[in-house]
Amino acid sequence: MTHSKKIVLSASRRTDIPAFYMHWFMEQIKRGEFEVINPFSHRTSRIAASADAVHSIVFWSKNFAPFLDGNHGEKLLEMGYHLYFSFSVNSHAPYLEPRVPPLEEKLRQLKTLSSRFDPRWIDWRFDPICFYKTGNSTIKNNLHDFKRIAEAAAAAGIERCITSFMDHYRKIKRRIQSMVGFSFVDPVLEEKIDILLNMNETLKKLGIQLLLCCEKELLEALPTGTGIGKSSCIPNHRLKQLFGGDIALEKDRGQRVKAGCGCGVSVDIGSYHFHPCPHGCIFCYANPLLDENNPRSS
Repeated sequence: MTHSKKIVLSASRRTDIPAFYMHWFMEQIKRGEFEVINPFSHRTSRIAASADAVHSIVFWSKNFAPFLDGNHGEKLLEMGYHLYFSFSVNSHAPYLEPRVPPLEEKLRQLKTLSSRFDPRWIDWRFDPICFYKTGNSTIKNNLHDFKRIAEAAAAAGIERCITSFMDHYRKIKRRIQSMVGFSFVDPVLEEKIDILLNMNETLKKLGIQLLLCCEKELLEALPTGTGIGKSSCIPNHRLKQLFGGDIALEKDRGQRVKAGCGCGVSVDIGSYHFHPCPHGCIFCYANPLLDENNPRSS
C-alpha cells in the first residue's frame, strides 16, 4: 500500500480568500474537496480537503477581519487542521492599495490574530517595497510606516518579516499607462541593499528576522553576516517543526525557483478570475478587476 504525504493548501497566492471568500472556502471544506482550475493549462483538478489529507492551510491576506469575525480559524482547528498565516501589512498608501483597511485596523487585526493563535504561525509581509512618482513630484516610496509596523509586530510576538521589491511585470506597466502622471521607479541595486540593511537594523533590535522573497540577486549581493535570509512563504520545513506529521519537504518547482523562491510544495486553491480580488492594489500581478477595465493589460 502506498503511503502519500499530507498536502499543504495555499489559500491563496491568487486572491484574498480570508477577506472575501471564506464562506466559499468553508463550504468546500465541508464538501471534502476543492475543484482547482490551472490558470495556464485550464485543466481542472479535484483536491482532497479533509483533515486526513491536509497537513496545513496557509492563509494569505491583507484583511483578516472577516476570518476573525467568523471564528473560522477556531472552527478549522476543531476539525483537525493546522493553520499558518501570511499577513501583508504595508505602510498606509491609499494610492497604491486603495481598498485595504486603514493601518490602525490592520495592526488591531495583527494583535488579535496573534492573541487567538500562536504568533509562531504568523508571518508579517511588508511586501512589496514600491518606489513611484506622481506628476512632477520627487520619487516617493512606501517605507514611511515600516518602523511603526515592526514595533507592533514585535509586540505581537511575530518572529519573521518577509519582503521584496516590486516586480515590474509588463502587465503592470501596461496597466498604469492609463494613470496620467503616475510611474513606478526601480531603484538601483546599491540603493536596494542600503534599504534592506536599514530595515534589518530596525528588525534585529526587535527580535524579528528579515527574509527576502524571490530576490536571489539581492541576497547574493548583500554583505556577509547580515542574517537576512531567503524566504519560504510556504514554509514546509517550518510547518513540520511546528506541527510534526508527514509532509513533503521538496521545493515547489512550479514557483519562481530561479528568482530565489524557497516555497515548499503546496496546492493553491484560489482563482484569479473566479475569485477576483477587490483590493485594487495597482502593483499586483493578480488583479483581473483592474485589467478588465484596461484590455491592453490582459
